[in-house]
Amino acid sequence: MKSLLKLTAAATVSLSALLAAGAASASSFAIRSGQSAEGLGMAYAGAASGGIGMGSMAWNPATITMFPGRNSQWNFTYLNANASYDPTSVSRLGAPNGPLNPLQNGTGNIGGDGAFIPASYSAWQLTDRFWIGLTTGAPYGLRSKPDNQAHAAQVYGRSAKLATINVSPTIGYKVTDWLSIGAAVQVQWLNAALKTASGVAPTAAPVIIEGDTIDFGYRFGINLTPFQGTNIGIAYRSAVRQTLDGTLRTPLGVVPVKANLNLPDSVVFGISQEINEQWQVHAGVEWTNWSRFRNIPIVSKLSGLPATSLNFQYDDAWFFSAGAEYKYNRDLTLRAGVGYELSAVNDRNRTIFISDNDRLWLSAGGSYQITDKVKLDVGYTYIHVKKASVNYTGIHPQQAAVLYTAEAKPSIHIVSAGLTYRWDTPTETIPVRPVVRKN
Repeated sequence: MKSLLKLTAAATVSLSALLAAGAASASSFAIRSGQSAEGLGMAYAGAASGGIGMGSMAWNPATITMFPGRNSQWNFTYLNANASYDPTSVSRLGAPNGPLNPLQNGTGNIGGDGAFIPASYSAWQLTDRFWIGLTTGAPYGLRSKPDNQAHAAQVYGRSAKLATINVSPTIGYKVTDWLSIGAAVQVQWLNAALKTASGVAPTAAPVIIEGDTIDFGYRFGINLTPFQGTNIGIAYRSAVRQTLDGTLRTPLGVVPVKANLNLPDSVVFGISQEINEQWQVHAGVEWTNWSRFRNIPIVSKLSGLPATSLNFQYDDAWFFSAGAEYKYNRDLTLRAGVGYELSAVNDRNRTIFISDNDRLWLSAGGSYQITDKVKLDVGYTYIHVKKASVNYTGIHPQQAAVLYTAEAKPSIHIVSAGLTYRWDTPTETIPVRPVVRKN
């Protein structure tokens, strides 16, 4: 089994390294949608209570005890985000009555061709009460590259890219028949590159900040079964302090720099209820502490002084979701869900890179048990994002000399497929009946 675990871990990490990137599907540059095809089909309702299958391990490590035997799951998600910032006023330099900006055009589509996002899970039952496992995924990501590289707001952004890989060894313990606990260590690699223009001319040279880092965090959670058919989960994901090491490239030269990105911690709650042999319902709420993501000094490693800074001034984010599943027959399960997110980004702090705002999730999907060992999941979500405005009018956290206002009408389409494989057979393990029945 040890060799099999090593092979599975190596394969899942390799896939994440090849595919991780992305466009945000949650507040700012967070990626919720890449975690699970089963979860995507239900707007991640019941994620903390095991309602979305093995993908629940990414939210609540205690849910690992819901999967008897030795199981692995691989998820592949394609996210396509579309938004274009069109100016809503004349762009000027310095003041509302100052000189006209030489460029007056908008960004064109900033979403590019979309992105593939991977995630994988393994759960291995060692005894009737103890499990170990591994999750991999890309919890944060952004790929923003305007079609018009020379545009009226180019001093605020020409392109941005952020990619992460998160690998989390996980353990779970079934304390009693009604209580499970779990914990995970997060090992997170982050790579970021931000390009702006050094001036307002169409041919202005770029200014590029880039760097990467590997840092650590943790998750822990509990799972309760107060009644047969009822499952309740609550979990905490710690902040990760990413200590980027990189360079600042300007027309004057290259300076080695460092920066601290305080990525947010979060709390998630979920409940799943079995109504009868065919119907289950799920609900969840998640709070994310984005207000810790504020001002980021970019410090020169030569002088020890700030060379520049990135200022965000985000608010906290909330996500609410509800969903239902219908077991059509022994092998086929259908599901749907709805979610609503209160974004960390608003009209005061929104940047030209991100067309984020409060958003509505509409989701549907299904699972098919191909054999006793193999299950296929598919999911689709359409995210309707409220109109997003950028207002560089003097009070923006990243305000420079250019006065610029624009509006985008974002939309996001996401499709996902997942494959779950059970390495053993049910007769080889001590039976552990999941309280919330999953195919």
